[in-house]
Amino acid sequence: QVTVAESGGGSVQAGGSLRLSCVVSGYTFSTYGMGWFRQAPGKEREAVAAIDGDGTTNYADSVKGRFTISKDNAKNTAFLQMIRLKSEDTAMYYCATAWAPRWPYGASWHDESEYNLWGQGTQVTVSS
Repeated sequence: QVTVAESGGGSVQAGGSLRLSCVVSGYTFSTYGMGWFRQAPGKEREAVAAIDGDGTTNYADSVKGRFTISKDNAKNTAFLQMIRLKSEDTAMYYCATAWAPRWPYGASWHDESEYNLWGQGTQVTVSS
C-alpha cells in the first residue's frame, strides 16, 4: 500500500522559515513527480510548487523566490523549504504524488488531476 505523509508544519512569525517534509512509502520514488498544494480557510486549494521526475521545478508566482521544492530519492521524501513567510501563507499544506506527470509535455502542473495520491496535510500558521 502506498502512503503519503506530510510533516513539519507549525506556527511561526512573519519572516520566519519552515521546512515541510513528505514521505512516500510503498513505491519507487525517483521516477515520479511531487506537488505541494495549500488551502486557506474559506478558499480553494491552490498549487504551490511541483517537481517532476527529472528534478525540474515549478512555482506559483506568490511563492517564487521564497519557497523551494526538492526531493531526496534515497529517502523517498520531498521537501518544501519556506522562507520569508507571510501571513497569507497560512494554510493547510498538502503534498501529492504524480505517477506520470504530463506537465513537462504541456499539461498544467496546477491541475489536481495530474496527481494520484494525497497526504492528510500539515498546518502552517504565520502570525504578523
